[in-house]
Formats: sequence, C-alpha cells, structure tokens
Amino acid sequence: MPTTTSTALGTYVFLATRRTADLAVARRLADAVLADVDRTCSRFRADSDLALANAGAGRWVEVDPLLVAAVTAACRAAEQTDGLVHPLLGRTLTQLGYDRDFAELRVLRDEAVAPWPLAGPGRDTWREIGLDEAGAIRVPAGTALDLGSTGKAWAADVLATAFGQELTGAALVSLGGDLAIAAPDGDPWPVAISAHPGGPAETTVALDRGGLATSSTRVRRWARRGVRLHHLVDPRTGQPAPEVWQTVTATGATCAAANTATTAAVVLGAQAPAWLAARGVTARLVGADGQVLTTEGWPHDGHEQRRGA
Repeated sequence: MPTTTSTALGTYVFLATRRTADLAVARRLADAVLADVDRTCSRFRADSDLALANAGAGRWVEVDPLLVAAVTAACRAAEQTDGLVHPLLGRTLTQLGYDRDFAELRVLRDEAVAPWPLAGPGRDTWREIGLDEAGAIRVPAGTALDLGSTGKAWAADVLATAFGQELTGAALVSLGGDLAIAAPDGDPWPVAISAHPGGPAETTVALDRGGLATSSTRVRRWARRGVRLHHLVDPRTGQPAPEVWQTVTATGATCAAANTATTAAVVLGAQAPAWLAARGVTARLVGADGQVLTTEGWPHDGHEQRRGA
C-alpha cells in the first residue's frame, strides 16, 4: 500500500492510496489544501483570516470563503450537539493558557497566563455567528472563534473530496487520527487506534467508507499553577471537561460527523454512552481507569472489524 507521512496543522498527515501513481498527486493536493486551511483557519497566526475575524468581533469582516466553510461545519457540529461542541471557545482557551501553537505551549510559564475564566461562552452563543458564503463572517462581540474541535476533521473531509475528484482510485487521509476515506471501493482499510497519535495500537479496525475520529484528554495537555489541563473544554463551565474518558473513538458517515460525536462524548462524561447509543453512533470509550466500554456494533477483540457508517 503506497503511503506518505508529513506534518501540517500542528500534527501528522498520513496519506495512503490504492494506486502508486496517485500518491504523488495526493501529496501535492494535501500540501496545497492544508496550507490554505492553515492560512485561513489558524488561531495561532496573526495574519490568518480567523485572527482577522476575531479582531473584528462584533462587525462583519471579509474573509476567504474557505474559512466560512470551516465555520459553517463547526456550527453544524454545535447544532447537532446542542452546543456541546462549540466554535466560540477561543477566548476561554486563551485564558486557560492555550494561546499559542502546542509545541510552544509545553514550556508555558505560569506567570504569563491570564486569570482563570469564570464561565464558558454559553451553549447557544454560536447561533449569533454571522456567515456569508461569499466571504464574510461576523463573530459575536466579546467572543472568539476556535476551530480546534472540528477543524482537522473538516479538513480531512475536504481532502477526501478532492482526492475523489483528482485521483484514479481509492485513498485514505488521516490528520492526527482524524481519518476519511476517499472514493470508497468496498475494500476495507486497516486502521490502528491508539491513545496518542503515532503511539502503539490498542486495537485495529477495518473501515471501508466514511470517517473515524478519536478525541483524547491525554494528548494536548499542559500545566498551570500545578494543575494539569487539556484542550477539550466544556462550554457550559469554561473548564476542561472532567477526565471520565481517556479517549473516545467513533465512526461516522464523514470524519466531521465522527469527530463531533467523540468531542461531545468527552464533554458529556458519564452521560456519553447513553448519548451515543441514542444516536446510533458506533464508538469505543476508554475510561480514566483504562476500562474499555463500547456501544452496540463496535467489535470487541484483537481482530476487530468495523465497516464504515
């Protein structure tokens, strides 16, 4: 299986194609698309369209239509989860200390951090976001966009769509574990699932279409005044979600759908299994104590096999 690995958006980019001749094309497409995503959607670039929209919060700001598409996908996730997956956590994350690329955040000094936030943005504030698909956004005054909860999964779907249009066969893209299948051909791809990107596989599943995502409270972590924090924030409290789950993995019709489910599950904590089951989401949850819990349909042993949604 032809594969290539690179880095973008602060994580690894893994590409696989059925046909050797497609791999170079896939790599060029990925480099171009992800450079555009970083240029428009990064919270850590002062020149990004997202940064410009945040700086102009309260008024309409002209931006690249690509950012509008990304925020539209984030708002869809918010609507599907009643605001549990929220695109307006930018100020909250900054107050918690997550105000720079994660590689730099690891050496954050406590005295450089702003006071603790008192509350999250509220579950419904995302409804106040203004979107013009021609190329403009209005961020609600007093808030800031952050696409960390949906951005990579959305970008994986964008790449899968591009691959389906430009390649001659099926392909797979994984952005830090947010994975999408392009031009499915019925032949499953083996997918290793681990708690940390690039870490040892805990189990392997077979995916023949759609997407798969894993959300973890154990990867993007930093310390503040002796308290260990992670990046999955509960918008109801403005604090990192309680660590009921180490990781949650789910499949979906798209990578964005899978990621929406896993992020909401981490925020929901003990309520997650019932929430996932009620929505027919096939998922695997690893508790803080290492115990594995699965929803109906998830395979259970070392030979796990899972068809895409």
